[in-house]
Amino acid sequence: MTTKNKILELPDLLKKTKKWKADGKRIVFTNGCFDIMHLGHVDYLEKAKAEGDILIVGLNSDLSTTNIKGPERPIVDEHSRSRTLAAMEFVDAVIIFDENTPYNLIKNLLPDILIKGKDYTVENIIGADVVLKNNGEIITIDLVKGYSTTKIFERIRKIK
Repeated sequence: MTTKNKILELPDLLKKTKKWKADGKRIVFTNGCFDIMHLGHVDYLEKAKAEGDILIVGLNSDLSTTNIKGPERPIVDEHSRSRTLAAMEFVDAVIIFDENTPYNLIKNLLPDILIKGKDYTVENIIGADVVLKNNGEIITIDLVKGYSTTKIFERIRKIK
């Protein structure tokens, strides 16, 4: 399977998700901008996959990332970010979304497990209500200290 085959539009992802669920697979969902991939991202996604059978990553589009992070972001375009995520062996599918939150995506996919970093509380996790209502789980994962795209971006700016 090529990395391009893991980057799906919603109708195709819904078909795959339905089949995975029919096969008894536990679907894990997480999301983010994943701008400038670093060790913290890799560790987080690897831990997310360990919580289930299938890991779906919702990727904020360029537009969405700019809306959330500001006009200087993203640094890396959505095509590159999605291909990088799809190349990871523990990522089974990537879907790019334009909204500022993945709420509608989570409503459509109904994952068994919704994952975010421990910097979130269940009350602050977008889509937690939908997942819990459908007997799913919310899991928060420890983050690798000292790694963030914002910190990397700040270091790069100081070099100029």
